[in-house]
Amino acid sequence: MKSVASELRPAPGIDNWRTPLVIILCGCAIALLSFGPRSSLGFFIQPMGRELAWGRDVFGLALALQNLLWGLGQPIAGAIADRFGVLRVMCVGAILYAGGLLMMRYAATPLSLNVGAGVLIGFGLSGCSFNLVLSAFSKLLPPERRGIALGAGTAAGSLGQFLFAPFGVAMIDNFGWQAALTAFAALMLLIVPLSFALATPAATSAHVPAADQQSFKTALAEAFGHRSYVLLVLGFFTCGFQLAFITVHLPAYLSDRGVSAQTGGWVIAAIGLFNIIGSLGVGWLQNVFPKRYILSVIYLTRALSIVAFISFPITTFSAITFGAVSGLTWLSTVPPTSALVALMFGTRWFATLYGFAFVSHQVGGFLGVWLGGIVFESFGSYGPIWWLAVLFGVLSALINLPIVEAPVARPLAQPA
Repeated sequence: MKSVASELRPAPGIDNWRTPLVIILCGCAIALLSFGPRSSLGFFIQPMGRELAWGRDVFGLALALQNLLWGLGQPIAGAIADRFGVLRVMCVGAILYAGGLLMMRYAATPLSLNVGAGVLIGFGLSGCSFNLVLSAFSKLLPPERRGIALGAGTAAGSLGQFLFAPFGVAMIDNFGWQAALTAFAALMLLIVPLSFALATPAATSAHVPAADQQSFKTALAEAFGHRSYVLLVLGFFTCGFQLAFITVHLPAYLSDRGVSAQTGGWVIAAIGLFNIIGSLGVGWLQNVFPKRYILSVIYLTRALSIVAFISFPITTFSAITFGAVSGLTWLSTVPPTSALVALMFGTRWFATLYGFAFVSHQVGGFLGVWLGGIVFESFGSYGPIWWLAVLFGVLSALINLPIVEAPVARPLAQPA
């Protein structure tokens, strides 16, 4: 039985002050800070739209671009982090994120909104979001710690959503949307000092087991030639579509039905709060049940909760209940998805391969946000997008069932 001292001792090759506890706490703080503002941007649609005379399609395009570039930038950021270490990638990402929020604050044209809220925040998120936190956890923590650490890192992102949603609404109501964005930008700079705890070594043969010494091209060819990885990536598309659409358009959808902005803030906060339970619960459950079954249940539960939500009159109670149920399944797809990537291919190119899975997630996010704005401006209703989200949920529940949970067969050594 391990002693307390051994539980707190850092892994070999890691600075003495960077114990597992310090790594997990700092990583969770980064996940909280990075996920909070982007999950609250939907509350800026109406005040900015009124002042600048922009429709929801303008915001839909900017935030859809953000989701797309976050996804496209993730494997690039992941490959750089895998090769040179996480630290510098996180610092650059935090600076881009803060700059994007400031540019959004001073945006006067749709183009400047697209550059700030879309390009800068999108690429900033690819460098400092919880995806790289999970990668650092996978590299720095022993295998027996990874399951709960991945769940904790994901839950921390949800805590950021829980805290920033009502905080953002309060800032907008009391100080204006400009001050809220400025405060968000300042908070993002805290990621820079926190990221030192998650620094990973540059990849050299001394740090990589012989069985994991792959080239970048070999790793990609292996992954995309592996049926289970492809199914996992396809299923992850739905997660992005549903989450991005709800995050951006749910506040306006509720407002259209007479629900106050404050209540909308608490609905988004409820999603974040209950996802803490969901993410931690799934982090534990994936050590007990097959991960593919967990993912199938999550996607099916989301589809059913959407059907129930849109099929009855919207009230404060039904909105918060939907937020709570959605929260239980919100980011809980991330721990089993990331764990399956690590299980199949090891940790050498984890950030890269999870990054490509995240591209699928964010392409779904791009379509969810963009189509939500277009459909609303065209038809005055979000109805078709809600039902599309239901269809995707059912399809993803089926897609994940055939996944094989086992490491890929590979030679003991491959040329780097």
